[in-house]
Amino acid sequence: MQKKFKIEVDCANCAAKIEEAARKISGVNSLSVSFMAQKMVVDADDGRFDEIMKEIVKVSKKVEPDFEIFV
Repeated sequence: MQKKFKIEVDCANCAAKIEEAARKISGVNSLSVSFMAQKMVVDADDGRFDEIMKEIVKVSKKVEPDFEIFV
């Protein structure tokens, strides 16, 4: 399942770090974070999508505590 999310991330470097960390999560097929567009595209396993998204938010907040994802 692939979904697009509007996000709030403060800098391009943080966006790159979030992308790198979130791609390592089990079940994530592909993931991209765009600082300029303030968007995240996630392709992950259908059956565990909500669980994977919670993990992505957790990892992202470790990189940047102000990170927000809007559903």
